[in-house]
Amino acid sequence: MNPLPNGALILAGTPIGSSDDASQTLRDALASADVIAAEDTRRFITLTKRLGVEPTARIVSYFEGNEASRTAELVDAVADGQRVVLVTDAGMPSVSDPGYRLVVACVDAGLRVTAVPGPSAVLTALAVSGLPVDRFCFEGFLPRKAGERGRRLAGLAAEERTMVFFEAPHRLADFLTDAARELGEDRRGAICRELTKPYEEVVRGPLAELAQWAADGVRGEVTVVIAGAEPAVTTADDALALVRQAMAGGAKLSAAVADVAKATGANRKELYSAALADKEKK
Repeated sequence: MNPLPNGALILAGTPIGSSDDASQTLRDALASADVIAAEDTRRFITLTKRLGVEPTARIVSYFEGNEASRTAELVDAVADGQRVVLVTDAGMPSVSDPGYRLVVACVDAGLRVTAVPGPSAVLTALAVSGLPVDRFCFEGFLPRKAGERGRRLAGLAAEERTMVFFEAPHRLADFLTDAARELGEDRRGAICRELTKPYEEVVRGPLAELAQWAADGVRGEVTVVIAGAEPAVTTADDALALVRQAMAGGAKLSAAVADVAKATGANRKELYSAALADKEKK
């Protein structure tokens, strides 16, 4: 991103570990901003000192408690042609951090939104987890209440993509216990703690073992990666039985075949021929 644009919201990814990971583009964005919206202004000032940057911008706080009231002010600044840089305490704004509300407001107003790429705990954890990376989904923080968290995990039991979660260290053991119960004790996982920091630690193993490991307490920032479910194998007879079941419930042959083929991955033409022959026998 060079030169940095005027009249734009610039999402600036900040280091999740060492400030040495900061790019020159991030330094340029902070030095040339007109307004800097920071999740925690004190932590932001500390970061600028470590980076050797002296911003001349107006610095305002932008966090969960004041997003609703401050968004309009920042949108107006962008509309006036100013460079508004949004930074969070670590990582990429709007990814389980403040920012999404502001991005949507700028997009709705037809204003430019761009980004300074930076470290991401999601991709870093995925890369070092040792789990499949060809297909994945990000689930962020699950509900804090055990019942709600359990229901969310139960809904993910058949998810075949690798899953990435954020979790607070003091809730990690409960999260893993629930995950082992709903996803399977032998489901593979990886606990990535303090990524890119001096005490970085990655613990891999079945969910039941990871829950035991976390039972004594964990400290630091935590990202959890869990393997997806093994693809369900459906035989031709199983698929045909599902079609019969759907038709018994009132579905037409073609619609039943289409739904079952989509759900099971069965060949639609072959399933239709088998279902038609089965119907004609009766």
